[in-house]
Amino acid sequence: MYTRLLLYMVSFCSLLIASFCGAELVLDKDKWQWHLPPDVTPPVVPKNNPMSNAKVELGRRLFFDLNLSGAGYVSCATCHLPEKSYAENRPVSVGITGEFHSRNAMSLVNTAYMTTLTWADPNIRLFEDQAKIPVFGTHPIEMGTKGYENKVLSYLSEHPLYPSQFETAFPNRNAIDFEQVFMAIGAFERTLISVNSPYDRYRFYGQEDAISVNAKKGEALFFSEKLACSGCHSGRHFSDATLQPNFHNTGLYNVDMKGSYPQGNEGLYEVTKRDLDKGKFRTPTLRNIELSAPYMHDGSLNSLEEVVKHYAAGGQSAIHGEPSPLRDSKIKGFELSQAEVLYLIEFLKSLTDESYIEDQLNHAPFQ
Repeated sequence: MYTRLLLYMVSFCSLLIASFCGAELVLDKDKWQWHLPPDVTPPVVPKNNPMSNAKVELGRRLFFDLNLSGAGYVSCATCHLPEKSYAENRPVSVGITGEFHSRNAMSLVNTAYMTTLTWADPNIRLFEDQAKIPVFGTHPIEMGTKGYENKVLSYLSEHPLYPSQFETAFPNRNAIDFEQVFMAIGAFERTLISVNSPYDRYRFYGQEDAISVNAKKGEALFFSEKLACSGCHSGRHFSDATLQPNFHNTGLYNVDMKGSYPQGNEGLYEVTKRDLDKGKFRTPTLRNIELSAPYMHDGSLNSLEEVVKHYAAGGQSAIHGEPSPLRDSKIKGFELSQAEVLYLIEFLKSLTDESYIEDQLNHAPFQ
């Protein structure tokens, strides 16, 4: 937030100087600027939905607006909480009808860099497409907007602020429609980028004291051949799904001793119908992982300690019975002392970016 404010102050001072010098200065107030370190590449943006300040601000308001749902009391932020790094604080999501879903809401942090956006569908690659699922989906019902489209569009059209915001964000459109809604939300979601954790400051910007000695020991373990955590949680965004869609079976379940997962929550298999894809889910980022408990696709692990125990054993299925025969070859299990477990968790906590969580531009624009 402070970086953004500094940039705004510089722009304002430039205007003052130009006016005093009699210069003519044209400032594009709606030109979007990525507030990222020089070594971090901005995410890819669809050509048909270029970024703009107006679009991002509109998307932010829509993301937190309960009135996008059919009954008017569920928003995107109901399951994606800013203080939880846009994840949720319960094992699985609950829809507007009270129906419990089968999956935990993924953190949205740095999702703009992912090549696929959900736990298990490789075909959903754009925020603009993904947003349609919670709004209009019926299996399960999330926001329950299907059948209430006219109600929602009337609300947006008659709102004291929205019409002018839509007109500014989409100047060539005659009327508000859901395509614009999804494009604005997508633009906002692309701005949810965290790259200022203590670990970033230590590893990439030379601040030796940014993380503790124990966290540095945990880093060595994380990237070691013994643990091989970085085999899946790789790169600047700690996920191998940034270069191509990647899905893995971590051995969480082995229902039938053949590697199956609970029915209705079988991961990539539900899309491909290939037996070898049972239990495969996309690798989530580890950024702000301290804040996004509970963990795994179904929220079945409550703490980082439980997650480390899961991987150390070679999967929960190995703890409770037999290892899954469909478990990814990278999940081999390992042994750690209690001190080493603490070191590893200390490293994971060093990925918490407080500036991202505290940035008011990542929170609701209204109370």
